[in-house]
Amino acid sequence: MQKRTLDGQVAVISGGLGDIGRAVGRKLAALGADIAVGDILDATHASSHLAEIATLERRSHYTAVDISDSKAVEQWIEDVETTVGIPTLIICNAAIVSIANSLTIDTDEWARTLHVNLDGAFFLARAAAARLVKHQIPGRIVFMGSWAAHTPHPQIVAYSVAKAGLRMLCKCMALELAKHDILVNEVAPGYVDGGLVRRWYSEDPTLRGRDAGRVPLQRLIHPDEVALEVSHLCDPANRHMTGSVVLMDGGLSLVAPGQPE
Repeated sequence: MQKRTLDGQVAVISGGLGDIGRAVGRKLAALGADIAVGDILDATHASSHLAEIATLERRSHYTAVDISDSKAVEQWIEDVETTVGIPTLIICNAAIVSIANSLTIDTDEWARTLHVNLDGAFFLARAAAARLVKHQIPGRIVFMGSWAAHTPHPQIVAYSVAKAGLRMLCKCMALELAKHDILVNEVAPGYVDGGLVRRWYSEDPTLRGRDAGRVPLQRLIHPDEVALEVSHLCDPANRHMTGSVVLMDGGLSLVAPGQPE
């Protein structure tokens, strides 16, 4: 049985019904945290995940929320504080991607991608951090970034720009919140075998082998591996790591630019 290093903590996870979000929820619950999940899906889609958390003997809460709506995010955090407790572990995970380059992406796609991936992460981090500061409680904020933040991916230009902005947001908030003992970091995965990418792989199995072959370690990342890195950043024993990027791309950044396929 895992040591419950997160007893007494409340984790709030945006995009919590995706593969990575679910993996993070399971991992943090196994370590003792209560879990507040947010996603855009109807509550019926959350039942199986909440049941998983219940088997770990932790409390859970689900809210259908558009993370790009600042007022909705504020209300979500208020509801979590009332029903579960003040969030101390803030996982900004919600994201979307538009497959388009700078010449083909339309204005609405560009705006929506930045609203969800960058604005939404900011709204959640800000709302939760404000409560931590008000109540003088230490905490951890983890942004779900990407290797696309520093390696050009012209075929997903809006996503790449949003993740690059997210990285600077992480650093700015880390510096601002350090005096409040709120540590802010980013996990930046490479090719994760989950979410939208997994659907692509199911439609064309040759893509999985192609992508794994591009990675120097010759394998894709499982969502549970991402969750493990998130849990490291949330561990109370982590007292000095802030404003940092945990890059877990299997060496992709060392050898391969973003490809135009």
